[in-house]
Amino acid sequence: MNRKNYTFRIQRFDPEKDAAPRWDEFAVALESHERLLDGLGKIKDFMDGSLTYRRSCAHGICGSCAMKINGKNRLACQTLARDMPETVVFEPLPAFPVIKDLVTDMDPFLEKNAEVLPYLMNDEPPPERERLQSPDDQHKMLQAITCIMCGCCTSSCPSYWADKEYLGPAAFVKAARFVLDTRDRAEDERLSRVAHGQGLWRCHSIYNCVEVCPKEIDITGHIALLKRLSVKKEWAGRRFRKKG
Repeated sequence: MNRKNYTFRIQRFDPEKDAAPRWDEFAVALESHERLLDGLGKIKDFMDGSLTYRRSCAHGICGSCAMKINGKNRLACQTLARDMPETVVFEPLPAFPVIKDLVTDMDPFLEKNAEVLPYLMNDEPPPERERLQSPDDQHKMLQAITCIMCGCCTSSCPSYWADKEYLGPAAFVKAARFVLDTRDRAEDERLSRVAHGQGLWRCHSIYNCVEVCPKEIDITGHIALLKRLSVKKEWAGRRFRKKG
């Protein structure tokens, strides 16, 4: 066993007691294979039961334990102790309102995703069994499907920091997931919902979103796809109107 002592420096904020955030430090012993989420659990269970953070699956599937760790948005359950220095700094995800300690209000984030209609839309008569899709077509949207809605990308985006009405990278990935789905029939509607003043054209391809995505999704590539499709749709519409 390779056991090592770490200092967890955690930003704390209790709206019932604090006028502003403060910092607390805890000494935590972790094996090299343990995750930072394990360390937070030790603090919660044995040192300070008032420490507040989100967790659920602890296996990088639910996205609940997303937070800012040593200056980078990550999942605490995917970050191993052996990959971190002796002092580990924890902060809530930036740009989202803080509810308490490391817990942020995700409602604004979820509302932005809802705007792009994140569900299959097809008014055609349903087949007897299922709407078929080829393996090749499924592979085209495979990356977008892996998004776990953790919020790491949107909260790391400078465009979102500057404009909270901006849809944000996660919403664009969700829109691309259904635009790429050959079974869906709402491409025009979705493109109209992302190609506006607080939409696609606010993305300046800074790549913060790509850097922090725990699922390694090429988020900027998906945004570029939506931009190309939006331009083509707009150009085709103008050409049609001129001809008419």
